[in-house]
Amino acid sequence: MARSLPLLSTIFVLLLLLVATEMGPIMVAEGRTCASQSHRFKGVCLSDTNCASVCKTEGFPSGDCHGFRRRCFCTKHCA
Repeated sequence: MARSLPLLSTIFVLLLLLVATEMGPIMVAEGRTCASQSHRFKGVCLSDTNCASVCKTEGFPSGDCHGFRRRCFCTKHCA
């Protein structure tokens, strides 16, 4: 029993190495997100969906309600 534990551990590590090399490198590119307060949204921002709809009319892909004063901020990926 004592001899089989190191052998089992070695096999497990080799199996992990084999699986990791088969996966290949994983490339993750995260861009910055820029936010700008909406110019067309009026009133207190209570719904992210409503904010996003107004932001789409301003040329932004999405928008969210933020802050203590609940303002609508439009967001997009920066270059």
